[in-house]
Amino acid sequence: MVPTPSPEPNRLSEAERQALLGLARSSILHGLREGRPLPVRVTDFPPALQALRASFVTLHCSNELRGCIGHLEAVQPLATDVVENAFSAAFRDPRFPPLGVAELPSLRIRLSVLTTPTPLAFASEQELIAQLRPGHDGLILEEGRKRGTFLPSVWESLPQPREFLRHLKLKAGLGAGYWSQQVKGYRYEAESFGESA
Repeated sequence: MVPTPSPEPNRLSEAERQALLGLARSSILHGLREGRPLPVRVTDFPPALQALRASFVTLHCSNELRGCIGHLEAVQPLATDVVENAFSAAFRDPRFPPLGVAELPSLRIRLSVLTTPTPLAFASEQELIAQLRPGHDGLILEEGRKRGTFLPSVWESLPQPREFLRHLKLKAGLGAGYWSQQVKGYRYEAESFGESA
């Protein structure tokens, strides 16, 4: 049985954000040495990091995307989720080779902590587009077994709702011009923060 996430928590404090960024980097360093994520004891962390939350970890090297892995649903404590996703982003993103030691000096980590996705009601593609809030919404699109998501940060490169949706359909394995009444959409928000350069 999947645990039920608690009501949407308050935003993380600066100390909690820095703790999560530290955990992410430590997990990557541990992965380079041991080949597995950093083990964590959740009770060592403040309540906000023990709460069931979903997260994404995005890695950049020399300002180029180097990995991005995460969960859309809250299935484990936030500290655990960040540690596992950081390891996976560095070593298991199928789009990239595993991260190497030589890349560490240019590595920058960005975290996105997600709210619980809520379903959107729409009868057409136009109705869905009209509901999107550029710069604010993360969107999950699915039909049957096909599924894709864009974090809110993707609006920076795709600021127009129609283009945002068109590219997300491609990511989900649907055609750019595809539409059917079976398409479902879910909205979420993300608290995003990262390491300074």
